[in-house]
Amino acid sequence: PKKRRIPSPAVEIDTGKARTYAAGEKLDNRSAFGNALVDVGSLNYGKEGRTPILVFDCDLAGSVKTEEFAKRCPDWFIEAGIQEHATATASGAASCAGAVSCFADFGVFGLGEAYNQQRLNDINGANLKLFLTHVGLDVGEDGATHQCIDYVGLLRNTFGWKLVVPADPNQTDRAVRWALSTGGNVCVAMGRSKVPVIVRKDGSPFFADDYTFRYGATELLRDGSDGAILAMGTMVYRAVEAWEKLRASGYSLKVYGVSCPLELDDSALADAAKTGLVVTYEDHHVRSGMGSLVAFRLAEMGITPPVFKALGVHRYGDSGAAPEVLSAMGLSVEHLVEAVGELMVQG
Repeated sequence: PKKRRIPSPAVEIDTGKARTYAAGEKLDNRSAFGNALVDVGSLNYGKEGRTPILVFDCDLAGSVKTEEFAKRCPDWFIEAGIQEHATATASGAASCAGAVSCFADFGVFGLGEAYNQQRLNDINGANLKLFLTHVGLDVGEDGATHQCIDYVGLLRNTFGWKLVVPADPNQTDRAVRWALSTGGNVCVAMGRSKVPVIVRKDGSPFFADDYTFRYGATELLRDGSDGAILAMGTMVYRAVEAWEKLRASGYSLKVYGVSCPLELDDSALADAAKTGLVVTYEDHHVRSGMGSLVAFRLAEMGITPPVFKALGVHRYGDSGAAPEVLSAMGLSVEHLVEAVGELMVQG
């Protein structure tokens, strides 16, 4: 027999106009999330006929950037204390009861710690918006215990969760507004550190103006013909930096930003594979992250690029500032440039 599901009421909210952060500006994606949440909350709070937007917190409002929302929309902010399992359950239930329900937490707590509750939210057909910060190796000096290097792997084990890993503040803003207005369980995963605005070759912000976030789209940020780098999240701007260095050495590569690792863009994968060299680049467990999903999907499509390499996390990380940790883990810009250069010679 088919499972019975609670029909979800229609969502009536105004998501407002997207913010655009300027070229040269640096901002952490979690702050861009907090700003977008405040924008949308302020547009709808106290307005008749609008769907309430409930934000659940586990004593981390300052770190996950929901403090301003709590000030602007106090009746919609729920401080649950340090009880992630109960909060994942309560926020999931609220998402089925006529509210846009958001749970903001560190990756290791909101998903790693409360995984079974998020699995049940999937089974029960909830509509939770899970905003995770401090994912990957980008957690500051907290070290291995707080480095959520398995979030892609955890969510790929479910069947309904959507996952977005935005590259910069502009894409984050647009992904958050999309998530708040779309149905189903959606996770937006962000690091801790400030990142630069991704720009086009002419210096203008890439994820601005006529850009609209579309789930499942992979963005071609730089073009080339000698190979392709597919990067995720905060590794995207580093891949663009590597592109510049490789171009100076005479190599022409494509750089793609993969924001939806659970819904890969087949046309982008096919184009990347045509170059003959595909390198994936992420600060996630290499065996369960975006790289493994790209390899699996290419195999399903019957495409085998002559050269393929997945760069990712191979062990539990060290404690330190993000650039230091990435370097120690072999994932710095210089390591990417070196890896691609070696593959070019081998190819």
